[in-house]
Amino acid sequence: MHVTAIVVSAGEGRRLGGSLPKPYLPIADRPMILRTLDRCFAARSIDDVILVVAAVELARCEALLLGDAALRQRPWRLQSGGATRQGSVKRGLEKIGLNTDIVVIHDGARPLVSPLLIDRCVELTNEKGAVVVGVPVHDTIKLVSEDRWVLSTPDRSALWEIQTPQVFRRDLILEAHRWAMQKRIEATDDAMLVERMGERVFLVEGDRSNLKITVPEDLLFAEALIQAGRV
Repeated sequence: MHVTAIVVSAGEGRRLGGSLPKPYLPIADRPMILRTLDRCFAARSIDDVILVVAAVELARCEALLLGDAALRQRPWRLQSGGATRQGSVKRGLEKIGLNTDIVVIHDGARPLVSPLLIDRCVELTNEKGAVVVGVPVHDTIKLVSEDRWVLSTPDRSALWEIQTPQVFRRDLILEAHRWAMQKRIEATDDAMLVERMGERVFLVEGDRSNLKITVPEDLLFAEALIQAGRV
C-alpha cells in the first residue's frame, strides 16, 4: 500500500499580519512548514509528500526545503496552488503517482499534528474509505443571521470541530473532486465533497493540540506546547 500526503500551504495568512508569508513564520525557531513536514514524515504510513504552495513562493520554498538537513533524502515534491483551498488540493491530486492507494490531505498550518494520529487514520481508511479528524465542541454554538440575530442553537452533543488530516482512498477523492468540478461545488474541506456526493465519512477523535495557526495568539500557544513538551 502506497500512501501520499498532500500538504496544503498556499494561503496568504492575512490574519496573522506582517510581511512574512505564513509557511515561513517561526515556531520555536523553526519555520512552520518545516515543522508540519517533520510531523508528516514521522508517520510510519507516509511514503511521500506533495507540498502545495503559492506559485510565487515555489522558489523560496524549494530553497528552504533543500537547505534543511532534516529533510535530506525525504521524498517530497512541490506543486503550485490554485485560487482556493479546493483548487490547491486538486492541483496536489494531479501530482500523485499512479501507485498511490491512499491520500492524506493535511493543512500546512497544523504543525503539531500527531504522527500516530496520521497512522491511525490511514489504517482506518482501508476499511472505511474516508476518514476525518475532529474534536467535540465545548462551547455553545449559535446559528446567526447576516444582521446578527440568533436563529437557533444546535445541540452541541452532535457537533464536532473538524481538523486535518483527512484521509481517503485514491479513487474516492479523485472522483469527489471531478464531481465537484462538474457540479460547480466549492467546499471548505474535502470531506464535504465526499459527503455531498453521497458517500459516508468516518470520524476519528483528534487532539486539541492539533491547532490551526490562524491568528497571532495561535503562534504563542503552539510555542508554549512545544516548550512544555506537550507535542
